[in-house]
Order: sequence, then C-alpha cells, then structure tokens
Amino acid sequence: MADVTFPHANLWQFAFDVFQKINCPEEEAKLAANVLLSADLRGIDSHGLARLSGYVRLWEAKRINSQPKTKIVHARASTAVLDGDSGLGLVVAPKAMEIAIEKANNVGTGWVAVKNSNHFGIAAYHAMMALPHDMIGIAMTNASPLVAPTFSVERLLGTNPICVAIPAHQQPPFVADFATTTAANGKLEILQRKNKDAPLGWIQKKDGSPSTNPNELKDGGALIPLGSDREHGSHKGFSLGAWVDIFSAVLSGANYGPWVPPFVSFLSPPSDPVGEGIGHFFGAMRVDAFRPTDEFKMHMDKWITRFREAKTIEGQPRVIIPGDPERESEAIRLIEGIPLNNKVVEDLSDLAKKLDVKFFG
Repeated sequence: MADVTFPHANLWQFAFDVFQKINCPEEEAKLAANVLLSADLRGIDSHGLARLSGYVRLWEAKRINSQPKTKIVHARASTAVLDGDSGLGLVVAPKAMEIAIEKANNVGTGWVAVKNSNHFGIAAYHAMMALPHDMIGIAMTNASPLVAPTFSVERLLGTNPICVAIPAHQQPPFVADFATTTAANGKLEILQRKNKDAPLGWIQKKDGSPSTNPNELKDGGALIPLGSDREHGSHKGFSLGAWVDIFSAVLSGANYGPWVPPFVSFLSPPSDPVGEGIGHFFGAMRVDAFRPTDEFKMHMDKWITRFREAKTIEGQPRVIIPGDPERESEAIRLIEGIPLNNKVVEDLSDLAKKLDVKFFG
C-alpha cells in the first residue's frame, strides 16, 4: 500500500496533544512537537512521528521524566554541563543549545555537554538554532549500542550522529547532518515496514559476516561504522562514532559505549551504569569571533556556488550541498503534506486510542 499523506499542521497538533497527555508542560510540549515534526518535514522519516510511540513507552516505563528540572552542574565562561533530569531529549537538547548560544554571545564560543537525557530527535534542529545568530552550530549525541567497531562482533557504539550548520548570505546554509554508521538504525526500521532488503554494507550478522536482512539486529547482528569495512574506511567511521561518544558522555558524565540505555522500552538499561542517561554535546561559534560576518558569509556563498558548479560525471546530477535535500523536502512537505508509512499510521492510531487523543488519519 502507498504511504498516506497528512497536513503538517494536523500531525503537529497530534504530537503536541500526545506530549501534553504524558504531562509535558504546554511550552515544552510545543517544543517537543516542533523538534519531532522537523524531522518529518526534512525527510528524515526515521526520526519523526515514527518515534512518537517509543517516547511514550519510555515515559510509561518511568525512564522519561516529562517535567524535568534541568540544571547546570558545572560551568566556566565558555562551557557548561547540563543535567537533563531524565527529560525528553527533544526538550533538553534545545535548552542546552540556548546556553551554548548565550555563552557564544558573551565570549565568542559556547560549548555544552549534557548528561541524564534521552533521544533528542534530529541533530540538525539543534545545530541550526545557531544560524539566526550568525553563528556556526554543532550538535551530536551518543545512542543505543547497536554498532560493532571495525573487526568486532560486539555492539559497543550507537549510530552517534553529528551535525554542523554554517550560515551563508544569499545561498542557503550549509547543514551536514549524518550518522557515523553507514546507515542509521531508523533506515532499517523503514525497510522492515516496507519488507525490503538492506543494501550490502549496512549490517553484519552476529558472526561478523555481511547481511542484507533488515531484521539482523534482532538476531544478534550489528550495524557497521561509516565505510562498511576496513578496505573502505570503516576504521574512520569507528573513530568518528567514538569521538561523538567521548564528547557526549565521557565529558559530561553520561553513559557511554555499551552502557548507553536502549531506546526501546522493553529492554532494561544496563545494571552497572557508568554515568547518567545518554549524553549530547553542543557548540556555538560566533562567526565574528574569527572574521567579519559579512566577509565570511560572502565567502561561504562563493564556496557553495563553486561546488554547485562542479563538473559532474556523465549522467549524474549536480553536486549536492549538505542541507539541500532536506531543505527541498521541507518546502514540498509544508505544502503537499507529510507521507507516513501505513504501519506508522496504524501505530499512531493505536497510540491515539490508548491516550484518548484525536488522530487525523
């Protein structure tokens, strides 16, 4: 069956109502809905409404605090550590980024590490908060251990995404948002719903051999670092994922590596935690802390334009600037609506019935 398309406003209202039903304060419910729906608008369907019931289940399991009292537990002029009080990462992360932006306003750059949080949606939402301030934004997070380091069969890292958002002048901003694995786990979930195989190089079996079964993780398999195998640079993907884990958790006091709590509620967190919750890391840098803002943005336009004009391989499209596909998706989906897979629609319909919330399906 084909995907079903819904107006953005209807889906936003549904998400807002659900967050209110799990006792989020009104402003935080709005923020959570904004972050969640930004993923669907930008075409990152694995991190949007498809995740909503997962957050509710974590709340039901008392692993998410819907009314967190976040607090700074350590700070210097340009740095801080924020305790998320087990809150929704969709709410904790923007608060942390606001602190980073405030510090950057004061001293040129701001860096905030977060502990005791949960899944924060798409990294791009948080990094892009810096753009209106003529700042470069950075956001990253560790995640459930589903990834085997190069040469290993043990799942020790998460998909650990990184996003960098850089302002330009007349050109749209440069927004690079990517997992440090060949593919994010959400991509496997999409393939599972569509009953399709995964491309070779995304996952491995529990013995380390290649697999195209999108359900492989359920049988003890693992996701693979960016690069797929040693010959294609998976050691570099492993290094990137490790960097995110260390910055997000070892630096903040969150759980790291195999101790990161699983996103799914039916699996309990490790009984021997090394920190609190999951961790994030954010940065904001004032452009004018390095060179005049107008000058920088003019050169970013020149950089972007030159790469757009790059000579391409015969039969291939033009070079894609990071952020272009997501921006184009958002422009289309705001007008034409957001497509949801039928299994996601069924899941949301069940959630609506359980919480007595109107679903617009």
